[in-house]
Amino acid sequence: MFKRIAQTAGFTGLLAALLLTLLQSFWVAPLIHEAETYEKAPAAEQHAHGEGAMAAHVHDEEAWEPEDGWQRVLSTTGGNLVVAVGFALMLAALYTLRTPTATRQGALWGLAGFAVFVLAPTLGLPPELPGTAAADLTQRQMWWASTAASTAVGLALIVFARHGLLKVLGAVILVIPHVVGAPQPDVHSALAPQALEAQFKIASLLTNAAFWIAMGLISAWLFRRGEAQADHAGLNHAL
Repeated sequence: MFKRIAQTAGFTGLLAALLLTLLQSFWVAPLIHEAETYEKAPAAEQHAHGEGAMAAHVHDEEAWEPEDGWQRVLSTTGGNLVVAVGFALMLAALYTLRTPTATRQGALWGLAGFAVFVLAPTLGLPPELPGTAAADLTQRQMWWASTAASTAVGLALIVFARHGLLKVLGAVILVIPHVVGAPQPDVHSALAPQALEAQFKIASLLTNAAFWIAMGLISAWLFRRGEAQADHAGLNHAL
């Protein structure tokens, strides 16, 4: 069983990460690059003011960030791979408790993952372009984690609970983080135009939706295939 989970997660994570990187490279990354031009513009203006302004800028020459091109693509792919394998491990572990009876059911698990880890947190903390004001990082991380956990528990109760009161409890748990509200900055400001922000939010949601649906379908197919092979091997051994 552990081998089946590891194989499912490994192959699923690899394929889903490559798909996500491909979508991000053609859709999300260009929007980020455009936003970075607005973020860097004020710094360039200050450098042009003279030596006094330049003295106010202390650059950390040791700080490294991937350059545009293969470095950024490679770092993005590596990050996506780590995240995808982690989520795929979670899905494969859940399949041991409730095995999909058909590959298409994996899409439902994928949509559930999208709702838990992307859609629900995005309602309070939408994806941000460079140069956008944000609240304290620790507070945002705590709200994100609590929202994901509440959404997971709420959806599980609504879908799997047999008693009506438990389903109602699930709905209540689902909305609690949004009633409390996500942490917000004191002043909302962004260097990029609103139209660019809107495009970025749509692109982020759709690419993540495609990522989760693909991961659900691939993981369900691989898990069911591994289970069928294990059953066939067990039957041959018995004969």
